[in-house]
Amino acid sequence: YQPAIARDGVRIEVVANIAAPEEAAKTVDAGGEGVGLLRTEFLFLGRDQAPTEEEQAEAYSQMVRALNGLPIIIRTLDIGGDKAVPYMAMPAEENPFLGERGIRLCLNRPALFRTQLRAIFRAAALGPVRIMFPMIATLEELARAKALTEEVRLELGADPVEIGIMIEVPSAVMMAEELAAQVDFFSVGSNDLTQYTLAVDRMHPVLSRQADGLHPAVLRMIDRTVRAADKAGKWVGVCGGIAGDPLGVVLLTGLGVRELSVSIPSIAAVKAQIRGLSMERARALAQRALACTGAAQVRRLR
Repeated sequence: YQPAIARDGVRIEVVANIAAPEEAAKTVDAGGEGVGLLRTEFLFLGRDQAPTEEEQAEAYSQMVRALNGLPIIIRTLDIGGDKAVPYMAMPAEENPFLGERGIRLCLNRPALFRTQLRAIFRAAALGPVRIMFPMIATLEELARAKALTEEVRLELGADPVEIGIMIEVPSAVMMAEELAAQVDFFSVGSNDLTQYTLAVDRMHPVLSRQADGLHPAVLRMIDRTVRAADKAGKWVGVCGGIAGDPLGVVLLTGLGVRELSVSIPSIAAVKAQIRGLSMERARALAQRALACTGAAQVRRLR
C-alpha cells in the first residue's frame, strides 16, 4: 500500500487495467492507486442487445464506490477490430483494425454513445471519474467527441470531469501537441500503438512475435508523445503490456511516463521495482534505448 516513489523522489502512479465490476475491489486490495483503464466492452459483449443506461450506471457506480475515492478512468466503448458485436449489425470489413472501431463507431452511433456518457456522468457524482476516448486519430474526431460529451453533461446538469484520449495510432503521436491542448491527459495504448507503428497484426499466428512494444520505433513514438504533453503541462500514462514488463517499467519512467496501468497481479511487483529505481539511471537507459536499431538490442540493455 506504499506509494511507488523512486529513490530520487519521483512518484509514479501504479493503477490497474480492469474489465469487470468485482475487479475494482481487487485493485484496492492489491495496492492499486486507482483504475487507469476500465474496458467497458464487458457490458456489451456476450448478449443480444446493448446494455441500458441503468445497467451501465449501476456497474460504473459499483466500481466507483468500491474504489472509495481513488480515481477511475472509464474508456468509452472500444468495439471493432477483434471485438465484434452481432446486434450492432456492423458491416464485414477486409481490415477491421483500420475500420469502424473505437471512437469512430461511437460517433457513427450517437444514441449508443450518449447512453454510455449519461451513465458515466451519473457514476461520476459518486467519486473521481475520468473519461477516455479510444482510437482518436484526428483533431476532428476529438472535437466531435468532446462536443457530444459536453451536450450530455449539460443535459444532466453534471459537474465537469477530466477528459483524456488513448494514444494508439501514429497520427495521434504526430499531432500530439495540438491534441494535448484539448485534453487533460494522454494514455498510451502500447499494444495498438505497436501494431499500427510496425504494421504487424499482434494476433497474427506467424508475425505476432515481431510486435514488440519495446521496439525503438515505438519508444520514439512514446517519447514524442511525452514531450508534447509536458510542453502543455499534461501527464501521460501507459496502459499496454509494456507497462508491466520489468524493462518496460524502467524505460517508460525514464521517458517521463507518470502513470503505469497494469494487470492486478502485477501491481505490487511494479511498485516494488519503482521504489528501488534510480530515475537518473532510468533516464540514461531510456536515451540508450531510443538510439537502438531494433527490439532485440533494446532488450539486451542493462
